[in-house]
Formats: sequence, C-alpha cells, structure tokens
Amino acid sequence: MDCPIPILYQDPRILVCLKPPGVVSTDQPGGLPDQLRAQLGGGPELCLRTVHRLDQRVGGVMVLARSRMAARLLSQQVEEHTFYKEYLAVLWGAPGEEEGLLRDWLGYDKRTRRAYTAPASGPAVREAVLRYRVLAREGGYALAAVVLETGRTHQIRAQFAARGFPLAGDQKYGAPPLEAPGIGLWSRCLAFTHPQSGERLTFSALPLAAAPWDRFSFLKGISQGKEHPFDFPFSL
Repeated sequence: MDCPIPILYQDPRILVCLKPPGVVSTDQPGGLPDQLRAQLGGGPELCLRTVHRLDQRVGGVMVLARSRMAARLLSQQVEEHTFYKEYLAVLWGAPGEEEGLLRDWLGYDKRTRRAYTAPASGPAVREAVLRYRVLAREGGYALAAVVLETGRTHQIRAQFAARGFPLAGDQKYGAPPLEAPGIGLWSRCLAFTHPQSGERLTFSALPLAAAPWDRFSFLKGISQGKEHPFDFPFSL
C-alpha cells in the first residue's frame, strides 16, 4: 500500500476513516475493507462491514462496522434516516438559488450504469430528495454543502446534472474531465449513534488540497484558520 488510509477513530465496534477517491467502498479485492485489513494486519478474518457506500470516484468520511451486531444497528439508522450524511459538491455551473431542495423520481440503468430522472413514479423509479446550500462561487464553479434525505445510487450526481450543473469532472453526467482520480463530491460529515454506547458521534474532514477543491479560497481559508468553519450548514 503506497499511502495508508487515514483512520479518524476506531474501537471494538466501529472504524471511521477517509476513503480515498478511486477506491471501491465494498468488500472485494482491493476495496476499502480489504485495504484496511492489510493496513491493520488483521487478515481476512478481521470483521469490517460496509453499512453505507460511496461511489468509487468519491472520497471522504466513512464508517465501517467491526461486528455483525454493530452493522445491523448502524444499517437500521441508515434505513430510519437518523444516520446524518453531509457532502461537499463542486458544481460545474451554478444554481441560481443560494439554497434549495431538489425532489425527483430517480431510476438507475444497469446497462449504462447511470441514474436518470423520470417524469413520474413507477415500478423502476424511487423518490430522491436532497437539500443544498451554496458556500462559494469561483470561476464558473460553485461549492455547495449537500444533505441527502434519501439515499439513491448516484443521487447527487444525477439530480444536479438534470438541472444543468453536473459535478466537476463527472464525465458520466456531462462534465469535462479533471486531472484527478475523483470527481467534485466529498463525504464531509457523518453523525450517528454509537451501536454499543448509545452516544451520538460526529466526524468531519475537509477534502484534500487537489482539483477541483483547490480552486476555492474559501476552503483554503478554513484549513488555515482564516475563515469561519461552516459546521453545520444544516441542523442535525
């Protein structure tokens, strides 16, 4: 492993880390759990269960369960919408409104591996809802905080692209490529209840200083302590 995966927190029940862009989040050869086992020296018997996913080209904060019971309890929070997930997104183009709610019917084409919006509900589509707030605008791009109220495949990517401002670098949804392994989407913050102690935990991290994030002086100011941090744009 060229570069260790940053671990933000671990105990006997959970492990919180920063998934690098380009690494799959599911348990398969070379996936995030597999790399963490190698890094921790635990071997294939080390229990690391994925309870939520990030697309391969998306980086940021993830939590993995270290027992079957922890996985069940965390997955239950995801299903009951008490598992808070906040993202940063770099949009190619910019919404006219500073904040808003996007609501669509979303399907997923397994052949093309793309999500699509539909005019109405149906057997192959599900409702997709997110909230966003624009934090900065620079050079034709917008930096937005995004909170999902539903969790659909490629939801953030497809909903913004359907309105004419796909994520930076997301060629699948119509944006020009980036000279970077990821796209303009980062899992910035997770908040959930610890599966054993019952304590409410919050973990957050800013994206790496690389494209497309390095174009925003707003993020540079926060990392250098010159700007007021934006925890949390939305209420927990």
